[in-house]
Amino acid sequence: MKILVLMHKDLVPPENIHEDKFDKDEVPWITEYDVIKALKELGHKVKACGVISDLKVIKSAIDEFKPTLIFNLLEEFDGEVIFDQNVVSYLELLRVPYTGCNPRGLMLARDKALAKKILLFHRLKTPYFQVFPKNKKTKKAKHLKYPLIVKCLTEEASLAIAKASIVQSEEKLKERVQYINQKIGVDAIVEEFVEGREFYVGVMGNYKLKTLPVWELKFEKVDRPEKELYSNRAKWNNKYRDRKGIKTEHAQLDDETVKRINHICKKAYKHLNLNGYARVDLRMNADGEIYIIEVNPNPNIAREDEFATSANYEGKKYTDLITDILRLSKSWAKKV
Repeated sequence: MKILVLMHKDLVPPENIHEDKFDKDEVPWITEYDVIKALKELGHKVKACGVISDLKVIKSAIDEFKPTLIFNLLEEFDGEVIFDQNVVSYLELLRVPYTGCNPRGLMLARDKALAKKILLFHRLKTPYFQVFPKNKKTKKAKHLKYPLIVKCLTEEASLAIAKASIVQSEEKLKERVQYINQKIGVDAIVEEFVEGREFYVGVMGNYKLKTLPVWELKFEKVDRPEKELYSNRAKWNNKYRDRKGIKTEHAQLDDETVKRINHICKKAYKHLNLNGYARVDLRMNADGEIYIIEVNPNPNIAREDEFATSANYEGKKYTDLITDILRLSKSWAKKV
């Protein structure tokens, strides 16, 4: 096939660069590189299209290259994360098949508060929460119990997630909300922090769904791992990861718990109108109660990221995973 790979202009990998010429942990375009390399290994003709804030760039690339489909790796448009749904809507108007989630699913899942309302309506456990808009003074609701975690309402990739995000007092809560509202410049969402084990589950499908093996975040060099969180440093700072013994691996769980987790993830995926592929983040407390923390459509699919490594655990090669994503794209396009 002829495949146009859509990505942010700053994340277009250098052409004809070999893996021994760069550090995978340091370059920001590793996902884009991995996907393009896999597509070429599969024999597809590939063209990268870097976008910032001009839809004409996409239209011109489509007119010139005439792709069979678009592999969508674009996570923002004009600096706004929530605009990715608008780009996908534009692709639908052009009748061009694309990989990943539809605009309706992106709209529902990107807004953490809206997603949580839908999950709670369908009786899926998710921590109680409250939104603190950036241009409005808001008092903490009485039913919210400490410890609380303060996050950006719509941003991703652990932006502004740090140890200071977990707060135990009114003073620290106000301080962190103010940081999100003023320093980051976005609305904040405050939710009860679930102490316990943290899991990630990849889900793939349009109507018939498949879950990947449950993956677990581990802190092996800390006294109270249940109190830790996957902060920005925990994800990207190698020295910090080594010091705390941070890694992700196949979760050691009994069959019944795995069955419960998979059931929860599939229900969340369906209720948020997702398709293509997504990752569900969960935490399980000491009583075995499972809470959905976030549902992430179009998650990171770099070769060494949790989604791909969990697929590899059950014997799926990276190129096979990419092929599955392409197949889901083509089958969705036929039904839309």
